[in-house]
Amino acid sequence: MKYLSGFGAHHESEAIPGALPVGQNSPQKTPFGLYAEQLSGSSFTAPRAHNLRSWLYRLRPSAMHSSFRRIVEGQWRTAPCLEVETSPNRLRWLPQPMPEAPTDFVASMATFVTCGDARSQRGAAVHLYAANRSMDSRVFYDADGELLIVPQEGALTLATEFGILEAAPGEIAVIPRGIKFRAEISGDARGYVCENYGAPFRLPDLGPIGSNGLAAPRDFLAPVAAFEDRHAPMEVVAKLGGHLWTAQFDHSPLDVVAWHGNYYPCKYDLARFNAMNTVGFDHADPSIFTVLTSASETPGVANVDFVIFPPRWTVAEHTFRPPYFHRNVMSEFMGLVHGEYDAKKEGFLPGGASLHNAMSAHGPDRASYEAAIAAQLKPARLESALAIMFESRYLFEPTAHALASPTLDKDYDSVWSGFEKAALAPVAEEKK
Repeated sequence: MKYLSGFGAHHESEAIPGALPVGQNSPQKTPFGLYAEQLSGSSFTAPRAHNLRSWLYRLRPSAMHSSFRRIVEGQWRTAPCLEVETSPNRLRWLPQPMPEAPTDFVASMATFVTCGDARSQRGAAVHLYAANRSMDSRVFYDADGELLIVPQEGALTLATEFGILEAAPGEIAVIPRGIKFRAEISGDARGYVCENYGAPFRLPDLGPIGSNGLAAPRDFLAPVAAFEDRHAPMEVVAKLGGHLWTAQFDHSPLDVVAWHGNYYPCKYDLARFNAMNTVGFDHADPSIFTVLTSASETPGVANVDFVIFPPRWTVAEHTFRPPYFHRNVMSEFMGLVHGEYDAKKEGFLPGGASLHNAMSAHGPDRASYEAAIAAQLKPARLESALAIMFESRYLFEPTAHALASPTLDKDYDSVWSGFEKAALAPVAEEKK
């Protein structure tokens, strides 16, 4: 599979040589009689550095379809979603089971938490999917937010308006707001989706790290143009205002023959993340592992961050090396792609999830803590796990489905039970 390299760069691609107009975007007569369409991911007057748009040249106008009508949302929810009371309790879920009935990517989507307000374009939602069939004659687009897809089991082939992306476990795919796509699978597929209502994801600033480190723009890959010339009934499902809508097309809407611009889907291999860490002492804040960020109006405070904890070296001396006990103004939703997370030796399983909301204390379980304080602190390679985190300035509010799920760990608090009281007696004796 061929891809175009570079995050946020201006790309151009044509499936048929000569399909892209030269010198202007919308000539009176386009090559091959294609229909020119501008897709804007930002307001027209956004500053040049933040202006997102692409020009598409397609077989038919995308406006050519029937009226949309409402359909049931299933377990898909959108902020604000106040189905249940949000408590300060730490929450954890086991992996979601695969469906027994044929279920595609969109139908399988189950929202576990939401935050902010989609209509105000702030906040996010985290969904889990577990699917066992391709979307076939169905296409989807999300007008409420962009989708950051993290496969955990089974690869996805994402046929988009811009071309084809393949995303396997260990990779991510980003589908910007409004772009149509179809998810194809072979066998079972399961994973996580962050629906970002706010500013589009971008690479974080590097600050004192300098010019290199974390995720590199060159490692983000965009699809080359690949169109479907398919004249057959096709259902298009749209998400807008927290509801799902359906319209009938008599052709495939994935019929873009050529495109150019800086608003497009992309994929990224998380193994290419260049982890930065302490080589002296103390455990670095998790912000050092940020892959993508959606900025808010407050500098340095994210609408939502996408963070990973990848394989890496740990070398800090005289240091408690796993994540420290912690309370945070931000809210954290975690998942595990594979392996054993170093702060939770049991119970936090691949495909599972956990929620630690603002100022709710959390940290390593007792077994992880005792192993860490007894360990010989030699340089060690953490190879076994790839964990992910979505972190937001807003309160993550669980859905009714999440709290009623049979996968909810009702005994999660017990992982922090049994810690011994700190022994003050020797210190007191010394002072005497």
